[in-house]
Amino acid sequence: MIDLEILRAGPESGDILLLIHGINPVSPKAPFVADLARTRRIIAPSHPGFGASPLPPDFDTMYDLVNVYLDVLDSLPGTRIAVAGFGFGGWIAAELAVAGHPKLHRLILIDAVGIKIGGREDRDIVHMFNTNPVELDRRAWHDPAKRPAGIYGLGWQAAIGDDMTDDEMIALARNWDSLCLFAWRPHMFNPRLKDWLHRIHVPTLVLWGESDRIVTPDYGRHYASLIPDAVFETIPQAGHHPELEQPAAFIASVERFLS
Repeated sequence: MIDLEILRAGPESGDILLLIHGINPVSPKAPFVADLARTRRIIAPSHPGFGASPLPPDFDTMYDLVNVYLDVLDSLPGTRIAVAGFGFGGWIAAELAVAGHPKLHRLILIDAVGIKIGGREDRDIVHMFNTNPVELDRRAWHDPAKRPAGIYGLGWQAAIGDDMTDDEMIALARNWDSLCLFAWRPHMFNPRLKDWLHRIHVPTLVLWGESDRIVTPDYGRHYASLIPDAVFETIPQAGHHPELEQPAAFIASVERFLS
């Protein structure tokens, strides 16, 4: 198995929640991590090429990442593991669920990308690489002025300041370089994924920030409609990162679903 940087939190035993991060790895400082860890064991790897996880020289496709997470599920104890994916990580989680794994027990997709719902000229997903950083920031957050300081989510370019360390700058550059490798073209989606979402046969929650303008709630509703019996919920006053803008509401939705 490939070496991965892994954030662990919560009790050493008990129900496992595997977090699959978006552009930036899950931060141990994010309040929602500690809140989730009160009731369950949190496992949050950094994808190959992200954070401190090495990038194997032959890795360059989404399916390399999916197979890594199939290996992760193999390695985890227990037989009933919940998986939650954020944004780009939601795409990975959806692909993982389509591939299937006997340990995958429940699935949560948070403002996920990964599918194309409009026509060829329709922009379903705001372009991560060609959008002005200030505009990306505006679209990603319900209230950009209240975004957490540090390496969190989209729009980080607009938050760069003198208090950001060299190591943080290097990590950001590495994360975005790797995102380009895996998701530049087609931009943030698999043309075939929507045709296979019907193969997801675990209870699924599709959770969305009401103010998300990276991928809108309508995109999320369409996503949910393609997964058998999926539940779709929105979180008010939250954009692309409801776990960061409205952690209490986010935790309540997740705990209600997992319970």
